[in-house]
This record gives sequence, C-alpha cells and structure tokens, in this order.
Amino acid sequence: MFDLIVIVRVPEPADIAPVADALARMRPVCLAEDGCVSWEAYQSHEDAGRFVLVERWASRAHWEAHGEQSAIQDIYLPDILPRIEREVHPSVPVGTTPEGATA
Repeated sequence: MFDLIVIVRVPEPADIAPVADALARMRPVCLAEDGCVSWEAYQSHEDAGRFVLVERWASRAHWEAHGEQSAIQDIYLPDILPRIEREVHPSVPVGTTPEGATA
C-alpha cells in the first residue's frame, strides 16, 4: 500500500467554496481509478480554509499514474492548485514499514 496525506490551506476566503466543491467532484473520479483503495477529503470545523486529503493507493506506481488521470488533469490542476498552499506527505500508519523499505 501507498498512503498519502495532503494538507491544504486556502488563503483567500472567496476560494474556500470552489476548492471544497472541486474536492467533492474529485472523490468519485479518484475512487474509479485503477489502484485507488480510498480517497477522502476533510474540511476543518475550526478553520474552513484548511483541508486534509487522505489517500490510499495499491502501490506508489498507481499513485504516480494518478497524476495523468482526469481527477488531477481536469479538476485538481485547473480548479484547486492555483488557489491553495499544500504540504504533501507520503506516509505510513504508525507501526508499519513503508512500501519498498526493509524491516
């Protein structure tokens, strides 16, 4: 498995609703992609301009292929990325070994 956490901040209040809408549109498209195990976007109750994406892919290769698919090309790049600041964190659940690493 390949897990990814993306922390998103929307600096302009006017961009919060369009980003939330675009993330909602991305979810079914991502879930339909080969290798997408789960894909969720969360919006903070405390800070409406803060989102956390939690993605699980069957492999890093599946996630890398995701970059060429419709969710990224048709929604994320034009509708989200220009409006956000982000941190991308390939991650593993605590107590597990990252894909490709030796124990």
